[in-house]
Amino acid sequence: MTNKPDANEPGLVRLSKLMAERGLCSRREADELIARGLVKVDGRLVDQLGSKVGRDAVIELDDRARKDLGAKVTILLNKPIGYVSGQPEKGYEPAVRLITPGNQERGAKDAGLTRAHMDGLAPAGRLDIDSQGLIVFTQNGTIAKLLVGEDSGIEKEYLVRVHGALSDRGLALLNQGLELDGRPLKPAFVEWLNQDQLRFVLKEGRKRQIRRMCEAVGLKVIGLKRVRIGRVRLGALPEGKWRFLRPDETF
Repeated sequence: MTNKPDANEPGLVRLSKLMAERGLCSRREADELIARGLVKVDGRLVDQLGSKVGRDAVIELDDRARKDLGAKVTILLNKPIGYVSGQPEKGYEPAVRLITPGNQERGAKDAGLTRAHMDGLAPAGRLDIDSQGLIVFTQNGTIAKLLVGEDSGIEKEYLVRVHGALSDRGLALLNQGLELDGRPLKPAFVEWLNQDQLRFVLKEGRKRQIRRMCEAVGLKVIGLKRVRIGRVRLGALPEGKWRFLRPDETF
């Protein structure tokens, strides 16, 4: 029997929104699961889109829903310079075109790439055309929200080769004190690795942020490579190659 909670009861929230907030899936995925009759709330099947429930509701997913969500893939790519991370730009190729069977860095137990893996695959974040390193593509809306959502606090680590002189005050400003476009930046962690290379750890990703931060303190970026997102590292993945996120890896 299908039941729809009383939407007029105060203190209710959309079921799809609550599912996304709890990290069960994205709102789009939640709507699909609800419409397919794969979601129960407090033991009752709810299959009406737009249904509202209490914030303390017990949400159960059908085994088929868990299987479908678990089958969605996430791909790690070592993007070379010259590829755009999102929509194609005139004269340049999108990085997703590097995700081919021939470019897979495949272990003995890894599955091969199939057409189904490309369905709905999208970049979770950006890496500008002049930068290289780790970029994530995923079919999983929960992972996408975790990495690029407004409240995301996932760290991203970069190795940045620079030219120019940097004072102690400039280094302090890079760590905490700059603003871009009239808005203050979140605190960062920036340190020297050697005489011409800095390590940046950020919890946000504004457009060309590191290059603009460096320009603000008199530095010119001559090389930028992302080597970590959350707990997932680029490691020894060769440039231009990709691999699936392993079951034992989490961001």
